[in-house]
Amino acid sequence: MKLCIVSDSHDRSDALAQAVRAGAAEGAAAVIHCGDIIGTQTLRAAMDVGLPIHVIHGNNLGDPVSLSRWAYESGGLLRYHGADARLNLNGRRIFVVHYPEYGYAMACTGEWDLVCCGHSHVAGAERVGNVKDSATWLVNPGTVGGLAAPRTWVLGDLETMLFQVRTAAT
Repeated sequence: MKLCIVSDSHDRSDALAQAVRAGAAEGAAAVIHCGDIIGTQTLRAAMDVGLPIHVIHGNNLGDPVSLSRWAYESGGLLRYHGADARLNLNGRRIFVVHYPEYGYAMACTGEWDLVCCGHSHVAGAERVGNVKDSATWLVNPGTVGGLAAPRTWVLGDLETMLFQVRTAAT
């Protein structure tokens, strides 16, 4: 199963939708948004692609009541998890949080196969050693909105556990 992992869209609806469309074209079956959507309307064009979207809110909260309502009315297409998310996709345990330091801490527990975070607007994917003498993937897709950094997102493959940072076209 492939994932389109995004973060920090900051009301850039077109940029978010473009990344989700690109992910879908490369076989992504779901989207993880690591926070800072801001306005719920930012999700409309991305939702039109038809992939399930897992969303947390980040530090720029926006309107959690609206996000909850949209999730309820979406028939399962939009899944709003609040401040963080605990997912099981394709048999992989995934934790989603906005802040990279929390993401790093959760990766160190060894309880997760993949931890996704955002906030820093710096894209990267690394294996973090954990307390179970193993390693956990920590993925930060950067900012799909392109705020003070290139517009980036990550294509992840849960079968091979490969994560590729992609730069979005402007």
